[in-house]
Amino acid sequence: MRSTMVYILTNFLAFTAPSLARAGAEGMIEGPVAAEVIRVIDGDTLLVSARPWPQQSIEVYVRLRGIDTPELKSKCARGQQAAAAAKQLLEKMATGSPTVKLTHISADKYFGRIVADVALEDGRDPAREMIAAGLAASYSGHGSKNDLCRLTGGS
Repeated sequence: MRSTMVYILTNFLAFTAPSLARAGAEGMIEGPVAAEVIRVIDGDTLLVSARPWPQQSIEVYVRLRGIDTPELKSKCARGQQAAAAAKQLLEKMATGSPTVKLTHISADKYFGRIVADVALEDGRDPAREMIAAGLAASYSGHGSKNDLCRLTGGS
């Protein structure tokens, strides 16, 4: 029994140590970590089943690093329409790429969610695609987010 536990622990460390060593002082894991898209939550968030090491998977919400899209629960029609368009584009990209790669993975300010750079199967970055389509704004994670309702007076 003891030898089995040592074997399991040794294998666990062999797979996780490189990721932990790359995590650095800020707790960032370089990746890549393969993940299957389960569903799109909104224009800048996915629910994925990530596979950090063989035979292990975890469901986690992933915020696309570097962007912000309008909230689905926006208080004005313009915000709601923009949020729906952003979600629809991300759903289209996810349908075309059910497997993604996560890199530069770190904790988000909300428990249970991570922030990561996401790459589609063809190498495209959905965050950049969202910005290019005019459906997302650059966002560093600090400061105020874009509020279409406040900027347009609620129209």
